[in-house]
Amino acid sequence: MHPSLRGYTTAVVADVARTDRGARLAEDMNAVAHLVSRTNDLAVVITDFAVPVAARRAVLQDLLASRVDPLVLRIVLRAVTTERAEELPTTLHDLYELLRHQHDLGPEELRAGEPGLSRTGWREYAAGYAAAVFEDVESTSELEDIEDELFRFTRIVEANGGLRNALSDPMRSLEGRQALLRSLLEGKVRPATVALVQVLVAGHVRDLVASLDWLVEQAAKARGWRVARVRTARPIDADEQRSLSEAMQHLTNQPVELQLTEDPELIGGAVIQIGDLLVDASARHRLEQLQEHLLGSEGTRGAQS
Repeated sequence: MHPSLRGYTTAVVADVARTDRGARLAEDMNAVAHLVSRTNDLAVVITDFAVPVAARRAVLQDLLASRVDPLVLRIVLRAVTTERAEELPTTLHDLYELLRHQHDLGPEELRAGEPGLSRTGWREYAAGYAAAVFEDVESTSELEDIEDELFRFTRIVEANGGLRNALSDPMRSLEGRQALLRSLLEGKVRPATVALVQVLVAGHVRDLVASLDWLVEQAAKARGWRVARVRTARPIDADEQRSLSEAMQHLTNQPVELQLTEDPELIGGAVIQIGDLLVDASARHRLEQLQEHLLGSEGTRGAQS
């Protein structure tokens, strides 16, 4: 199992791992693993890398939505997105083992008994953990607050060498370092901020300030994927906005806030940017493509003649 999926799963079940619900999560994941291994047609579909990720997710969404705990469905869909298709049956079994051990032992004891991850592996684990935390944040403004809290704490650590050494010293126990973090942050920042910093510090990072800055970047990216900047050639009504928002939510698997601006130069259609994704569906773009195609065709004919 990729460290990022392990981190993601740990964050998703953090509040319920040791409860009765945590036990049921493991049972549900075991049932999903057995369903896939015993249903040949299903196994063929979800392990075929030629089938788009969105299609494999849709199959499992329809099949499992009413049969398993929503947290299990969330983890399974994440696995489809992040893991190699042919390895998914094995990954599902590994996820069952992880959920069972987290219920029986708890995340902290489980981590203590496992081989340590490399610094790269821990960064991937933290990225998966952060992704799950950010998914649970309901609004863009809350994400902005978390980003700001992370940034301000990073600058405090950067300016205080004694604190930086205390939080990154591998000879100091993890419990001691996390207790120090709680004393500094709890009650002053959001619980999500505390959880993110604690997970990062648990990895014995070499450069704490650089790692905290990386965490700030993850929050900024998560915020970017919550905002769709939309330029349209004409105003769009409430129904069109709702349809567009639903389409963007389906694309990103999370709620999306639309920021609309009008740009008559587009002639028609729209240009949509979400994070690093740019979708240019404007009439102007299509005309430019047509012009390039025609000019290319003329150049080819000229060369032939």
